[in-house]
Amino acid sequence: MPRRVEPRREVASQATKPFDLFGEVPERATVNEKRSAPVSGGAEHSSASRIPGEAPEAAVSVTTLTRIARDVIEGAFAPLWIRGEVTDFKAHRNGHWYFCLRDQKAQVKCVVWSRDRFGIPVAPDEGMQIVALGQLTVYPARGDMQFVVSALDGIGDGLWRKAMEAAKARLEKDGLLAPGRKRKLPPFPRRVAVVTSLDGAALRDIIAVARRRSPDVEIVIVPARVQGDGAAEQIVAAIEKVGRWGSADILIVGRGGGGREDLWAFNDERVARAVANCPIPTISAVGHEIDITLCDLVADLRAATPSAAAEAAIPLFADMQAALTSCAMTLRSALKRRAVLARRAGERAARDLSLAGRRVVERRRARIESLAGRLDALSPLAVLTRGYAVAQSPEGVAHTSIASLPPGTRFNLRLSDGVVRATSDAREPDQSESVENDA
Repeated sequence: MPRRVEPRREVASQATKPFDLFGEVPERATVNEKRSAPVSGGAEHSSASRIPGEAPEAAVSVTTLTRIARDVIEGAFAPLWIRGEVTDFKAHRNGHWYFCLRDQKAQVKCVVWSRDRFGIPVAPDEGMQIVALGQLTVYPARGDMQFVVSALDGIGDGLWRKAMEAAKARLEKDGLLAPGRKRKLPPFPRRVAVVTSLDGAALRDIIAVARRRSPDVEIVIVPARVQGDGAAEQIVAAIEKVGRWGSADILIVGRGGGGREDLWAFNDERVARAVANCPIPTISAVGHEIDITLCDLVADLRAATPSAAAEAAIPLFADMQAALTSCAMTLRSALKRRAVLARRAGERAARDLSLAGRRVVERRRARIESLAGRLDALSPLAVLTRGYAVAQSPEGVAHTSIASLPPGTRFNLRLSDGVVRATSDAREPDQSESVENDA
């Protein structure tokens, strides 16, 4: 049963007698009765007995008519889902969407107000089959019947797939899906940050796996909503908080399984970019193995479940012990090899240094001997060994001319093996010099 809606009253004359559109309408007098009716009462009788819109004197305004039609239609139709093909789609600059939904025989004008767009993943394509939830009403300004849409979805997963593919294309264009940018996880993390809901089973699974594999690894929880309104904003804020903190070795972002709408926050482009820009290696653990999100594509590692993420991030304690033992043995062997190589290198360097030293000494000795031979050849003493002598004064000044040795002069005669003290008796000049002087 459609609920009864009273039209809005705009004129004072209508306020005295409410008009019930769905109420009982009094029997109308026939034309002959109206013509034969007495005219007594004048204008007061005619205006008071008229039903609004029955005669020119009781005409209603266009505004009243369209508003009554709106109230009637809204009262007759509760919000409902309709389906059809999208045509004439237009996105207005003020944020509203206008389009028509049609089938083979009819069409209806539709509008999505800007305030309702945030619950819709992406605008529908021309010709797409969709289902829309809304309220049938009348737009009074133009008198058009239209369907005000508050939610819509593609038949199948058209709208959701379109939104995800568009965001994926933008991420790929920016290089965030390139395999070369994937980072390796640290083999022995000390602290693992987890962004998820405090109430979800994912957190309990991660903690249980972490405690079983390595109790010494610290788990730091950064809570965030993982579905519903505001979930994407909270996830982005939590990831950025972990990045600013900078003390975690690995970040796990995820939640348990759910429907498409439940997981949609992890298909938000803002969340995907926050994961890609995180300064530490990231693991995406959203839903189950069959669920692939944009967060999975940009993360350094995609885990099928939150438990698998914990296993990938945290090694077994026994494995860490074995790895440390192996590292210690490898280090010990490496040190021994380095010591042997260093000793051999030292011995080889000592031999080379000794040989180089001997070569330097021999070269220096040969050079000194050569210089000594040259000095010996130039030394006056070498001349004395050949039978010559040098006359010197007692002070050691050499006499190079007989003029410096007048008779009676005492001098020393230096020979090759000693000194003879002598006195000059006479002087006899060299004959060759006399002949030259005479000439």
